[in-house]
Amino acid sequence: MSKLRIALILLIPVLIIFISLFFGPRAINPFHMDAVEKEILFSIRLPRIVVACLAGMALGASGTVLQGLLRNPLADPYILGISSGAALAAALELLSGVYLFGRFSIPFAAFIGACAVSIMVGSFGWKRGRLLPERLLLAGIGLGFLFYAVLMLLISISSSEGIRRAVLWIFGDLSISDWSVIPYGFLFIAAGLSISVFRAKALNALMLGDDLAHSLGFSAHKERLLLFVSVALMTSASVSLGGTIGFIGLLVPHMVRFFVGADNRILIPVSALCGGAFLCISDFIGRSVMPPTEIPSGIITALIGSPYFLYLLRKRDVLGT
Repeated sequence: MSKLRIALILLIPVLIIFISLFFGPRAINPFHMDAVEKEILFSIRLPRIVVACLAGMALGASGTVLQGLLRNPLADPYILGISSGAALAAALELLSGVYLFGRFSIPFAAFIGACAVSIMVGSFGWKRGRLLPERLLLAGIGLGFLFYAVLMLLISISSSEGIRRAVLWIFGDLSISDWSVIPYGFLFIAAGLSISVFRAKALNALMLGDDLAHSLGFSAHKERLLLFVSVALMTSASVSLGGTIGFIGLLVPHMVRFFVGADNRILIPVSALCGGAFLCISDFIGRSVMPPTEIPSGIITALIGSPYFLYLLRKRDVLGT
């Protein structure tokens, strides 16, 4: 990879974060801020940027790992049903109106729901001492539809205020971002990202087939389990921080792959970096186009991501067929 590409990959996310932090409905001069502007910057915008970076990094890296793990170019973090379980748990918390842990109650409920679904998917995908990609995929799809149906049932019978709050969160509402939830999300995302980066070489081997992975000294089933755990940790934490935000895990790995190649040792960290930048700019657009109304970031990522993915499918053949 050329030095120019490396410089662009590092510079563009930094520029996006700078724009998201100091521009928006109200521009802030970083060299001259009054008390109100400091409050806006450090109490509202900065935690949102940190949450967007963390969640986007988790989704970008998870999508890359899953596309290699399942050997499916259409795989993304939500195909395993983790998001549906997290959204259902968060919606139950929102609709109940009982917040035992204050503002941390919703992220905590989402994380518990995501972890529970991850365990369920893993148990269905495990057979005869092996974690089978096909069973994992089918279990995720089946459980995802089930939990999504229950979620829609809950929303259909709830009060109008409860519906609005639940729907906003489900579509990736970062307006409730708070410093108190960031350390927990960071811990799990950092753990999942570290596992996926350190096992990237094994993922390269798994993409070539289990027999070749064995011949290179990797235990295919052990590596597959570790990588699944890394995806579950990152996806659970990202959903708990920012709701269900689509297309980052599907689109970003394909975009990055055209620039850096298919080596997961490079692809995973770069996809994480670009995923964080993509969610930051989506959040910036969502809070800037119709002030004071905010558009959930998940809607912006879908509006940007779906046309571009169709362009990639048409012009660059992301399926490789």
